[in-house]
Amino acid sequence: MGLLLVIRLRGAPDRRPDEEKALSLLRLHKTFHAVLVRDSPAIRGMLDKTLGSVVTYGEIDKETLAELLRKRGRLVGNKPVTEEYLKKLGFSSFEELAEALISGKVSINDLPGLKPVFRLRPPSGGFKGSIKKNIGAGGECGYRGPAINELVRRML
Repeated sequence: MGLLLVIRLRGAPDRRPDEEKALSLLRLHKTFHAVLVRDSPAIRGMLDKTLGSVVTYGEIDKETLAELLRKRGRLVGNKPVTEEYLKKLGFSSFEELAEALISGKVSINDLPGLKPVFRLRPPSGGFKGSIKKNIGAGGECGYRGPAINELVRRML
């Protein structure tokens, strides 16, 4: 079981109640917010069926996750994640923490004081397709697999 990064691309208007509930459970309250979730059939089903036209998601790699934690990771009080914080937890670098998260040795919720939501900015260079369409129809929403890493790097 890997780790998925889920990014909300569409806003609140015209959301069905089941979409609103699923977004709330994932803590995706605003556009361009991202969360890390364990890959499971239940999560995949929710993302495909309920949120396929609202979010994009895919498997995040170690390098991108380390960069995400370094640049957009926040502690309570909106303080950035620092090397000192990692050393208190027993990690020597952002790469080591990213490896532990991907391998499942530690969960994002097990890290005290770390906010589970990452605030991203719109991608530099813009989107290639329509946000209102799914990936298969030439849009941006839905499952994108490892290509999520390229999108995240443009959003950091």
